[in-house]
Amino acid sequence: MTIADSAAGPYLVAMMPNVRDGSSAPPRLRLEMSALYSLPPGVGPERDDPVIAAAMRAAGFEVMHGTSAEHARRLGMRVTCGGRVDRPEQADELARRWVGDGADGGSLHVGTGHEDDAQIDRLVAAIIEAGTRHGICMCIETHRATITQDTWRTVQIAKRHPEVRFNADLSHWYTGLEMVYGDWQAKLDFLQPVFERVRFFHGRIGNSGSIQIGLTHPSAATAIGHFREMWTRGMAGFRRNAGPGDVLPFATELLQPEINYAPLHPDGRGGWTELGDRWSDALTLAGIARACWDAASPA
Repeated sequence: MTIADSAAGPYLVAMMPNVRDGSSAPPRLRLEMSALYSLPPGVGPERDDPVIAAAMRAAGFEVMHGTSAEHARRLGMRVTCGGRVDRPEQADELARRWVGDGADGGSLHVGTGHEDDAQIDRLVAAIIEAGTRHGICMCIETHRATITQDTWRTVQIAKRHPEVRFNADLSHWYTGLEMVYGDWQAKLDFLQPVFERVRFFHGRIGNSGSIQIGLTHPSAATAIGHFREMWTRGMAGFRRNAGPGDVLPFATELLQPEINYAPLHPDGRGGWTELGDRWSDALTLAGIARACWDAASPA
C-alpha cells in the first residue's frame, strides 16, 4: 500500500508488490539463472537437469528463471516467469496464469516499439492494474524492439506511471544506444527514475558494439565498471522501497549463439565454436551482483 492525497485527506492505495519469496525475512538479493542453452562440450555442468540444479545451488543460485512451473517444481526450485504483452487485455490473463503457477513474479516484453504514447500508456496501465489486482510483480523489461527500446521513452513512462516496475536488461541500452558515446554520468542521472523502479535484473554485459561479451574480452574491464554503476543504482532503488519478504532477482542471462548473442570464432576444423565460457561468466556475474548489492546498502 502507499499513501496518496485527495481533497478529503490522505488515503491508502493498493500497489503492485515487489517479487516476494513467501517469507518475512529482510529484503535480499536472489540469484537466478536463465538460458544456459547449447553450452559447448566440456563447459559447465552436464545437461541432466538434476546435475544442473545441484551445480546451480552449489554456486548460490536459487531459481532457474523462465522455465515452466512444472519443471521448476521437479527441480525443487521457486519460479519466476517470462512473458509478452502486446494488447492490454493480455496483462490480466498473464497475471492469472503466473499466480496459478505459483510464480513469485516475472519479466515482460511489451509491445514492438512502434506504439505512440497513448498506446504505451494503455499497455503500461493494464500491466500495473493486473499486477496489483492479482498481487504479483510484473516487471517491464528494458529490451530492443519493445516500448522500452530507448532510454528517453522509458524515463517518460516512469514519470507518467510512477508505479511501473522494470526488469533492467541493460545491455540492450548499453550496446544498442551506445551509451558510452557522450556524457556517461549525465546519462546515469537521467535514468534515475528507471533505476528507482528496478525490481528485477537480467545479468549480461556487452560493450559498445556487441550485446554479450565474454568477461575476459579486452573491452570487458571498462564495461564491467559501467554495469556495476548501473546495477548498484538499481539495487539501491530497490533497497529504498523494499519490505520484509521482498527479493530482488538477479538472473544471469547469457544467451546462446543460435540467436546471435554468444559470439563465435572458427574452430580450425571448418566449423565454429564459442569464444567464451558462459557457465564461468555466469558465476562471475553472480559475484559482481553480490558486490553491487553490498555497495547499494543504505547508509
